[in-house]
Amino acid sequence: RVRVQLNKDADAFTAQDTAFWVVRPRLDTSGISGLGTLLSGAYIGADAGVSEESASEFTGLEAPPTVTRDASGRQFLLRANDIGSLDVGSPIYYRRIKVGQVAAYELDADGRGVTLRVFVNSPYEKFVGANTRFWHASGLDMQLSASGLTLRTQSLATILLGGIAIGAPEEGAGPVASENTAFLLASDEGAAMKRPDGPAQTVLLYFNQSLRGLSPGAPVDFRGVVIGEVKSIGVDFDRSEREFRMPVLVQIYPERLRRGMKTQPPESRYTEEQRLRYMVSKGLRAQLRTGNLLTGQVYVAIDFFPKAPARTIDFSKDPVELPTVPNSLDEIQSQVQEIASKLNKVPFEQIGNDLRTTLATLDKTLKGAERLTRTLNDDISPEIKAAMTDARKTINSADRALNSADRALLQQDAPLQQDIRQTLQELTRAAGSVRVLTDYLERHPESLLRGKPEDKK
Repeated sequence: RVRVQLNKDADAFTAQDTAFWVVRPRLDTSGISGLGTLLSGAYIGADAGVSEESASEFTGLEAPPTVTRDASGRQFLLRANDIGSLDVGSPIYYRRIKVGQVAAYELDADGRGVTLRVFVNSPYEKFVGANTRFWHASGLDMQLSASGLTLRTQSLATILLGGIAIGAPEEGAGPVASENTAFLLASDEGAAMKRPDGPAQTVLLYFNQSLRGLSPGAPVDFRGVVIGEVKSIGVDFDRSEREFRMPVLVQIYPERLRRGMKTQPPESRYTEEQRLRYMVSKGLRAQLRTGNLLTGQVYVAIDFFPKAPARTIDFSKDPVELPTVPNSLDEIQSQVQEIASKLNKVPFEQIGNDLRTTLATLDKTLKGAERLTRTLNDDISPEIKAAMTDARKTINSADRALNSADRALLQQDAPLQQDIRQTLQELTRAAGSVRVLTDYLERHPESLLRGKPEDKK
């Protein structure tokens, strides 16, 4: 118990909400304070209240208040699942400049979260707008990309003690926020700057393959655009098919896909159910794919597979079940196993024995053909040569006969040619006599009956 005597001009310190504490050397998240007491000794600090009621007894504070009532700035409320590494006095940064600190925190009445009271010093409170985002800046933000490893932190103090960072999204901070405006405290900058996803649609997927590498929180993407995440995985036994199926429950945010479109589609007269039914008929399916070959992480991909077997979607089920297709690697593995099974059924030993027998028979046949060829060369070859000699002689004789006939027919003084010429002359004279007779009969047809009349004298 400490008795304090106040001067007459210190009536403000008798207000009921006045705070008192002992000033001494102290090390906390805001730094080192009270070093002057090492020389002057400890003393009592006070923060005058604003209550109209006065009091004569007060309970001293174990630590000085983070924000005194005469501090210039503005107080805001932050809602979070937990405080993480934050504590009273943890710094608040705006563009890596300290602009405030955590003033207090308390557990919510329902126990489902915490509420933090933060104070932003003047003149920085004007940068806190209705759209301002708050996130944990504790520790290191490490990202591995194609450009290499990137490490980001607000300050060395946040690595050791934690802190909060504030910033504005692309559309701006908006109008200046008023006192005690409530904001959400995100886990990191990416989550804080993420646009609102809109309502989520829960979809159930059944896979007939291992779910190794897939875990809750894994992304669901459509051709590289993340449109949802995996909520849960499990095992289900299908009694009708007598086989195990692996159910995967996912949440899809259609708004994310619409935001990724450069041109928004016109308003459609079809409902969401009609559009989804049409896309399923065109091959819309879900598939498990490997996201990282080193870690074996798996994600869910939604895409169109035109050659997939026809399927329908039943909207009477809750949640809606979207058809799936096997993973490409699993298909290859199944095909390899099927080929291996077929190869195991091939009787290679019997085929080898049959081939050996066939080769032996073929060897005997070739040897017989060789002996037959040798016999033909020894026995028949002389007779064939003699026959060829006789045939050549016959051809030469025929050639000489043709030459003789040619001379007998074609030479100018050949006897046969003279006989033919005389015969042709006689035929010409006979043809002339027939022509004269024909002319006479045309003039005197009666001569066929009466004969030729006698010449008149």
